[in-house]
Amino acid sequence: MADDPSRHIDLPNRREFVMAGAGMTVGSLAVLAGVDEAAGQSVTTTSFDPDSIIEPGQTILFQGDSITDARRKKNDPAANSQPALGNGYAWLAAAQLLVDHPGDNLNIFNRGISGNKVYQLAERWQTDCLELKPDVLSILIGVNDFWHKLKHSYNGTLERYETDYRALIQRTKQALPGVKLVICEPFTLEVGAVDSSWFPDFDGYRVAAKRVADEAGAVFVPYQTMFDQAVKIAPPQRWAADGVHPTSDGAALMAHWWLKAVGA
Repeated sequence: MADDPSRHIDLPNRREFVMAGAGMTVGSLAVLAGVDEAAGQSVTTTSFDPDSIIEPGQTILFQGDSITDARRKKNDPAANSQPALGNGYAWLAAAQLLVDHPGDNLNIFNRGISGNKVYQLAERWQTDCLELKPDVLSILIGVNDFWHKLKHSYNGTLERYETDYRALIQRTKQALPGVKLVICEPFTLEVGAVDSSWFPDFDGYRVAAKRVADEAGAVFVPYQTMFDQAVKIAPPQRWAADGVHPTSDGAALMAHWWLKAVGA
């Protein structure tokens, strides 16, 4: 029987499949390529290491605040569970790793908690990090360390953020000397809850996170660079309607850049 061209369909590639599961539109996939190209021209080669830090059999842990939490089910402690990984960038990155490396026996956890600041990570670090013994530890923290000064009478300072962050990393490396660190840049988009009163002070938290990453020899994920390019292509509410918490499209961009940063 002759092959019927009308029966040929273009199946989505694996990344499209995962992103579609999070509600990312076909148009957003095209935008992702544009952001990737534009932002990639404005980051240093040290931001993205071409060699993957992901290896078979590893335990990978995502840590942070609500951006990482993304409504994860905290009563589900299992690795590689969608409810336990939430609905944000951590789940999308994890899903892509599991799709791309089905035989690698990766165990991926999310222990982000909404509202956390660095000192609150430290308070739960033994249980929610060190006892999990991650081989790869990814941390995104900082927006609440600043935001809660504006909205919730928190009296922390930039100096405390950096000092606490550095101490947390040192504690982690002492307990887990072989851990591979990924430090994600805190970011904002000027829309929703974010207005001109955030700047330039918030930028100091981004710079501090980069210093901590450099001192620790960590992979650094430049999320502000990514979103700065994204808002040139589509309005900020497309990526984070309140200026802080990513939409599904924003989370998809974050997952893509996280995977790029770790060489996956």
